[in-house]
Amino acid sequence: MTTVTDETKSEILLAAKLSVRYGEKSAVLDGVTLDVRRGEVHGLIGQSGSGKSTLALAILGLLDRKRVTVQGTIDFAGCELLQLRERELREIRGRKIALVLQSPLSSLNPALKIRTQLREAWRAHASGSSADRAVCDALNSVSLPANEEFLAKLPSQMSVGQAQRVLIAMAVMHRPSLLIADEATSALDVITQSEILSLFRELNRVYSMAILYISHDLASVAGLCDRISILHHGQIVESGTTERVLYEPKHEYTRRLMAAMPKLGDKCALGKAAAV
Repeated sequence: MTTVTDETKSEILLAAKLSVRYGEKSAVLDGVTLDVRRGEVHGLIGQSGSGKSTLALAILGLLDRKRVTVQGTIDFAGCELLQLRERELREIRGRKIALVLQSPLSSLNPALKIRTQLREAWRAHASGSSADRAVCDALNSVSLPANEEFLAKLPSQMSVGQAQRVLIAMAVMHRPSLLIADEATSALDVITQSEILSLFRELNRVYSMAILYISHDLASVAGLCDRISILHHGQIVESGTTERVLYEPKHEYTRRLMAAMPKLGDKCALGKAAAV
């Protein structure tokens, strides 16, 4: 695993050390250690049921603490999230840490126009008087039209790709320091997936926004992420730069993941993909 030195410690935005258990069942996360540095895109890879989404929800404080046992620490920009009350967490969610989920049409309210949903996302943390300008800027940032025709649409009147872009626009309205994308491209066709991955990289480049990209798809991670962490049986078994992990895997589980994937190409091709 990557060693945290004094030099890299100052770059760390999020540092989590977590164990999570649902009821009396075995731990879903067992001493997971994960750090995300400022301005990087960090890929979290694991098979279905490995605890990836549980980790995302734990960071945001969205697990039911009456039914779920969460132990450890989550340091975000010097703030210990597990010690915060719900009211304090609401000040962070959406403003400093944002979330994009897998199914955009399920995440958006089917009864509300796009304009209304974007305005509400803005007003959660800022003055309503600036909502229209913020909505326009957010849509422009994800290459969607900000005209009356589009703003008047319901989610069902958009394509899945457009709906995902709307979700991303809502997530980045307040320019959060960290964007968590949980399987955000898995429901999309190949072309739309490529467009969304390029959008994530552009948002990262333009706003210096750190992104925790959670996926089971090694190919998408190879072209997007600066570093990768491998989650297996509730633990991070390997972490490092994208190139090192994919081409010089040290853990047996990582090697098995690589063997199960189509050949990614040579190191030069990977470098070009990661620069997209």
